[in-house]
Amino acid sequence: MRRGMIFAAAVTTAALTLASLQASAEKREEDGKWLDENDVITYNIQEDGTVDWFTYNGFRRYHSECHVCHGPDGLGSTYAPALVDSVKVIDFYKFSETIMSGRTVHKADGSESVMPAFGDNMNIACYVEDIYAYLRARASGELGRGRPAKRADKPESAKEAESACR
Repeated sequence: MRRGMIFAAAVTTAALTLASLQASAEKREEDGKWLDENDVITYNIQEDGTVDWFTYNGFRRYHSECHVCHGPDGLGSTYAPALVDSVKVIDFYKFSETIMSGRTVHKADGSESVMPAFGDNMNIACYVEDIYAYLRARASGELGRGRPAKRADKPESAKEAESACR
């Protein structure tokens, strides 16, 4: 019995290690932005804790607008859901659509939950990818609460996108 438990633990550890290596191998950097195997923005955190610029900027944008309803660090509030949980079950495209267009959920008790549209708010609309990268990092558990202590320099691609969005 004990030998079987040790074997199961070893297999689980090996599988998790392999999955972790595959996940990091599937990420790639493009002009300072990290993309996953589906070409969707993701995060990159170096061994010393340095986060990529876009994840850091996502933290900044999230805490300038989204935290008012969704709570600090994406953890939710009595008013709106925890986005660190939401990004685990919805993809970037649904996330983006909800932010840009809003949505209304009619609950069984007859009440409504309303997410307003932010497509006209350039502090959000121009940085939806960054916010998503930040929330993915938080949801993974790899990025703790609060402002990231270290960040990569702002790449030229981010400066150009920011200028184009004004």
